[in-house]
Amino acid sequence: MTQSVDDITRQARRGSVAAIIQILNDRFADAGIRTRAMLADGALQLLCEAKTAKQLDQTATVEQIRQILESLSPRNISKVNINARIVREQQLLWLEEISRNPEEHLLWSELIVLKTPHLIQRWREERKIPKPRSPRPQTPTARKNLKQLYFWRGLMGGASLCLFLLLLGWVARDWWASRFAGDRPNEPPPAVIDTPESPPVLAPETVAESTPPAPDPFVQAVRLAEAAAVEGQAAQTAAEWLDLASRWQRASDLMAEVSPEDNRYPTAQDRASSYQKNSEAALQQVQRLQAE
Repeated sequence: MTQSVDDITRQARRGSVAAIIQILNDRFADAGIRTRAMLADGALQLLCEAKTAKQLDQTATVEQIRQILESLSPRNISKVNINARIVREQQLLWLEEISRNPEEHLLWSELIVLKTPHLIQRWREERKIPKPRSPRPQTPTARKNLKQLYFWRGLMGGASLCLFLLLLGWVARDWWASRFAGDRPNEPPPAVIDTPESPPVLAPETVAESTPPAPDPFVQAVRLAEAAAVEGQAAQTAAEWLDLASRWQRASDLMAEVSPEDNRYPTAQDRASSYQKNSEAALQQVQRLQAE
């Protein structure tokens, strides 16, 4: 149990949104507050829900969240937008809903900026967390899946190595040819044949470096989901399930970023819902393993 908590804390310090949600829900369990979060607009968008407004006292809730997050000091997260409302049924696009009409859906909202700890202090905090234990022996099915994964990785690595050696051979051949070309005896220059003048061939202009295109959130989400699906077959520990929950959550967030003008928008909305459910299922596995 202690080892699982340490794994979750370590992942939260690295910026895992799923781990941060897990820690906040554990801390607010006695107060009857449930939290959800996602990264958007350069900040951690945090939603706090409870059955009554009295449970969501703004001063106490904000201060407690500030203390928890500053003690974790999650990487690459400095701004947190805290939103509070009366609990409702599960909604995947809750951020879009409260952004569209905050006065109707929210009790209150507050943006806070976390204090960034010194690098030495962060290093000391990381040293306090014990290293994770070696994973439990894997089942024959998990070993078979891992062997298949390693086989394909080895195959791709071998193909890349062959391509590199082939390119290296071409470069070496050109180098040797240019080196020994100077040792050949001088040959008479070829006869000059008068031909109609043709316009000089201009050297191609150097193509100006262009700004690389922005990454496609749909493609990124699909890649994350495929990797999570493969590794989910071999997940055993709470830390591994928590990492899968974070990946499914990130894939769902990326699908939610697909523009409505994109012809893949309906597919993206459907997959955002599916990936969100996979993230929640992985979190349930974490809770089950912690209880055991």
